[in-house]
Amino acid sequence: MTPRSIRLWKQTHKWTSLVCTLFLFMLCLTGLPLIFHDEIDAALGVTVEPDAVAAGTPMLSFDRVLEIARAAQPKEVITIVGADDEDPIWHVYMASTITSPKTDVIVSVDGHTGRVLHVGATVRGAVTKFLLDLHTDLFLEQPGMLFLGAIGLVFLVAIVSGVVVYAPFMRRLDFGTMRSRRRLYWLDVHNLFGIVILAWTLVVGITGVINTLSQQIAQHWQRTELVAMLGPWRNAPVPPKLASAQLAIDTALAHAPGMKVQSVAMPGSPFAGGRHYGVYLRGDQPLTSRLLKPVLINADDGSFGETRDMPLYVKALFVSKPLHFGDYGGMPLKIIWALLDLVTLVVLGSGLYLWAARLRKAPAGSIAPAAQQLAAGPSR
Repeated sequence: MTPRSIRLWKQTHKWTSLVCTLFLFMLCLTGLPLIFHDEIDAALGVTVEPDAVAAGTPMLSFDRVLEIARAAQPKEVITIVGADDEDPIWHVYMASTITSPKTDVIVSVDGHTGRVLHVGATVRGAVTKFLLDLHTDLFLEQPGMLFLGAIGLVFLVAIVSGVVVYAPFMRRLDFGTMRSRRRLYWLDVHNLFGIVILAWTLVVGITGVINTLSQQIAQHWQRTELVAMLGPWRNAPVPPKLASAQLAIDTALAHAPGMKVQSVAMPGSPFAGGRHYGVYLRGDQPLTSRLLKPVLINADDGSFGETRDMPLYVKALFVSKPLHFGDYGGMPLKIIWALLDLVTLVVLGSGLYLWAARLRKAPAGSIAPAAQQLAAGPSR
């Protein structure tokens, strides 16, 4: 590269890093405990645990589970029901109307005994719920998610520009060189740790940006793919008499052997349409368990309606959510994710230190020259 192009890349790296660093500090600090959100909720005693039953105890009919939830919250309407990933628990999401996009209350019902295990606005503990809201949207909901998505894009530009700057910088140094002078030492730490975790930061950055677009992705799928699946029934009203919800599940599983129920959207809800149950199935392998397959079941008689694979952009979202928090490989992967998160904090902190050291070094009245020196990059 020419000296001019190197200077431009250094300026790009400097300013994009300065724009996103404080937010990245917040995201890394909140993301670290969220990696262990299940363990934290368990330690605080706020997890929803099933009743102990004898081996081979059959599951209750899904229709009976719906009856129990309605009895617990008679003024609310069931919109969607989710199956717990590990335990025989149904989480029944309820709202004031069937078309409401927001959940008012969640009723968790034991799938074996029918006992109501939990009633509340969320199934998470207060601590992890606070951290998750701060991490995902800064308590600003959709505007906050889009803002953090923009910060994520700036972060990706900072990563790429940092790699470009790293190549000519290391031309005269052996890999892993750590020099003794304080500022040079932290410069070497910043460069070494940054290049070592390059792949991980790219993965977390890209998946983070995708996650901030989850609502837009879901709404686009509803407007396009789901409408196409519903066909002429897309504006049809809910039948006056519904077929058994358990029959809908059985029909869906018969058309997708080897899969499990992830959730059931009730007729009239945004993810089902008026004339259908929306049964969403998942695979039984570590990767396929994160990918959903929608099956529409006719709500009047429980017969098969339509099914199709999710498009690639929706699959990318399904994969991004657990990958962002290291939820694929159990505790070993969580520990690795936590260590990489801590290293990222070191990279961010060393970058801020180098920038602050340059400002302190500049003589009084020479802020502009100092800024020009910063743009030219650190001396060796």
